[in-house]
Amino acid sequence: MAIQVEKLTRSFSYSGLTLPDPGEGLSLEEVRDVFSIQFPEIVSAAIEGPERKGNKLVFTIRKAVGAKG
Repeated sequence: MAIQVEKLTRSFSYSGLTLPDPGEGLSLEEVRDVFSIQFPEIVSAAIEGPERKGNKLVFTIRKAVGAKG
């Protein structure tokens, strides 16, 4: 039996949207910073996962929930 190597790509899920990986070399915090330009509410969001779906590793971005003040 031969060993098969499969490359998994990262993908990000936020609020029902699937977002592509902005850069393989970026850390999860750097990815969050890149996406916070388009979605400012995720500046302090948590990144959960990954969950394997096919040949993708899907990370979920969840907004921080809490009271102001």
